Amino acid sequence: MDVADQSRTTFHELQRKKTHRYVVFKIDEAKKEVVVEKTGNPAGRYDDFLASLPDNDCRYAVYDFDFVTSENCQKSKIFFVVW
Repeated sequence: MDVADQSRTTFHELQRKKTHRYVVFKIDEAKKEVVVEKTGNPAGRYDDFLASLPDNDCRYAVYDFDFVTSENCQKSKIFFVVW
């Protein structure tokens, strides 16, 4: 199984440039590689992310979660999700 170049590029855009709130990946059986299925707007919400996941199929995703610490510091964590 390989990872498509677009998948790597899109992940780095989420991680470094914050151009996506989330990225949903799927396996392209014909090409035998992981490809980008959907991306989320940086202003998107967690509910938008959940709505982008299929009901009856496997997906992999990353979600960039913004939060404020108890010290009132803005933070961000990227979560990997297996659906």
